[in-house]
Amino acid sequence: MTHDPSRSTPPTPVTAAPAPTPAADRDRLLAGTHHDPHSTLGAHPTPTGTAFRALRPHARTVTVVADGLRALLHDDGDGFFSGLVDLPAPPDEYRLLVTYEGADHETPDPYGLLPALSGFDLHLIGEGRHEQLWQALGAHPMTHQGLTGTRFTVWAPNAQGVCVVGGFNYWNGTGHPMRSLGSTGIWELFVPSLGEGELYKFEITRPDGSKTMRADPLARRTEVPPANSSVVDASHHVWHDDEWMAGRGTPPAHEAPFSVYEIHLASWRPGLTYRQLADQLPRYVADLGFTHVELMPVAEHPFGGSWGYQVTGFYAPTARMGTPDDFRHLVDALHQAGIGVLMDWVPAHFPRDDWALAEFDGRTLYEHEDPLRAAHPDWGTLEFDYGRKEVRNFLVANAVYWCEEFHIDGLRVDAVASMLYLDYSREHGQWTPNEYGGRENLDAVEFLQEMNATLYRRIPGVVTIAEESTAWDGVTRATHHIGPGGFGGLGFGLKWNMGWMHDSLGYVSHDPVHRSYHHDEMTFSMVYAYSENYVLPISHDEVVHGKKALVSKMPGDWWQQRATHRAYLGFMWSHPGKQLLFMGQEFAQGAEWSEAHGPDWWLLDPSYPAEPDHRGVRDLTRDLNAVYRSEPALWQRDMDPAGFEWIVGDAAQDNVFAFLRRAADGSPLMAVSNFSPVVRHEYRLGAPDDVPAWHEVLNTDAARYGGGDVGNPDPVKPDAQGAHGRPASVRLTLPPLATVWLRPA
Repeated sequence: MTHDPSRSTPPTPVTAAPAPTPAADRDRLLAGTHHDPHSTLGAHPTPTGTAFRALRPHARTVTVVADGLRALLHDDGDGFFSGLVDLPAPPDEYRLLVTYEGADHETPDPYGLLPALSGFDLHLIGEGRHEQLWQALGAHPMTHQGLTGTRFTVWAPNAQGVCVVGGFNYWNGTGHPMRSLGSTGIWELFVPSLGEGELYKFEITRPDGSKTMRADPLARRTEVPPANSSVVDASHHVWHDDEWMAGRGTPPAHEAPFSVYEIHLASWRPGLTYRQLADQLPRYVADLGFTHVELMPVAEHPFGGSWGYQVTGFYAPTARMGTPDDFRHLVDALHQAGIGVLMDWVPAHFPRDDWALAEFDGRTLYEHEDPLRAAHPDWGTLEFDYGRKEVRNFLVANAVYWCEEFHIDGLRVDAVASMLYLDYSREHGQWTPNEYGGRENLDAVEFLQEMNATLYRRIPGVVTIAEESTAWDGVTRATHHIGPGGFGGLGFGLKWNMGWMHDSLGYVSHDPVHRSYHHDEMTFSMVYAYSENYVLPISHDEVVHGKKALVSKMPGDWWQQRATHRAYLGFMWSHPGKQLLFMGQEFAQGAEWSEAHGPDWWLLDPSYPAEPDHRGVRDLTRDLNAVYRSEPALWQRDMDPAGFEWIVGDAAQDNVFAFLRRAADGSPLMAVSNFSPVVRHEYRLGAPDDVPAWHEVLNTDAARYGGGDVGNPDPVKPDAQGAHGRPASVRLTLPPLATVWLRPA
């Protein structure tokens, strides 16, 4: 704090006798390698009085000020000041008046204070079980021993010494060495008078004596990239989503309507802040009827082109669009609009930036010590050491952090397969088997189980979703249920169905004349549909890097492409499993997604000649969600085989698929897709004999969607002629390249 001349007149200053810092301590403090600076600096009783010592580089004078005391310390050189004062014991409170060239600063002495981190926190950290780790580590504005300031804590067990550096000390950490708190590897320093908004880093002296400047691994706020300092921060957001939070998870996700709009926030409307997004995004998503948004990674990342999948600030929302409280405001606005918020979470790897986690304290720390286990072969990044309890704690607590501090409703965990297999993307000789000779990463399995179990225990209504591209058994099985492979379930709530995505996109990308040879690509998913709790994902990964936008994958002219796009969405929304659709695909954007400019919103401009085509697809997306949410048959038994019945799954020559979905009370909905470009009149399909008539509730060929308006405008009554193993049948008009939904009239 700046010296306040309005204070009562202090006593006349006296010049204290020198009490110099011992040479060994002095050398270690100057080298930044002192484990316990508080044992030397500060106030200490001696047989002849109280010794005061301070380390203030570039100071001209340092004076100790307390009740009845004003002692000018001796300048011992190199920024050291000391004095022996005739006091039997150190005063309970004292301040240092530090004079620099042209300025005086008065502040409590940080080296006269006890540790600001509790023994219980240290115990939990030592156990690797601190589920709210962010409350113990990082930078925290707080009151300690009656003083306001900021507590800095960091895990760096291999460091010879750690200092806090920032704008407050001109990025020279010599005057702010931290103390080691025993075997936990935690370093701590409370700096009085320091508050929110301050930039800081940790200056770490490595085991070899070299120094490195590092961002805080648990920083809750960062500078805007490419700047990479951490920022002292505290939340002041007042939540207004009590109603949402009280009701979320009822019913659980796998028994509820769950339709997800995937978004890259920075490019949805480029240039918008979190608060500006809060004014636009909830209205748009609510209008389209999606139940949730899924945000591509929000955690801080240095390179925008990574889309957030190479994270350096695991506890900080990216500063590109605002502050952490601004992000809270966005989540709050979505919740108030009745929209759940899922977030991509990336515990599989981290980049090698020399100011972030890589060899954080001079040795392998967050990454595995085995180079074959540490280096990720695909992305040039490093993999976490899931077997180290502190690293596992860092990640488990991070998952809890986003859900508790930001009210995130679920985490979609990226690249789970790369975590589960030791030989992932590795050739023979490039990986080491586990202790049983297998390829499974047992540490990663335990980490994922612990993460899921912890989240579901602590946070009612949360859901976790695995992006897992293999046939690993039990991804969505409870962790305590042992499967055939001898492993407990991983404990996820849902899993992306990558097989369905790959097969179904392969089918529709073929010309209709060839689709009969690929018919099983659309039906095979039902062989394993109930082996896990699935989400059907058409994500950002499928519309970039030359894969084409969804509508552009379809063969034929523009009308056929657009019609097939609509038919595919209808098929997807009626297939067992939840849905996920990436932004821009809801209105059939023809170009691949680019993070530089985002969706082609101009396609929806009424002045654009082809506007009805794109607006029609967007209207279809809205209606798909509306009918889907109103029809329990489409979501209530997604994970129950009794909720699905094939009517005909082998009409390969016709390119037709027809099935029933059933709600918990047995009420049916009929879904029929015709992926051929011809109208099929009087197409007979087997039907239940207890439904007097069927009414068309959705037709992707409707004129308002841009279709030809072929369909079944009148109720369709079954007749007694059996078909497809059923006692009755209906004769439908199947529009070309279209999906039709019917329910009992």
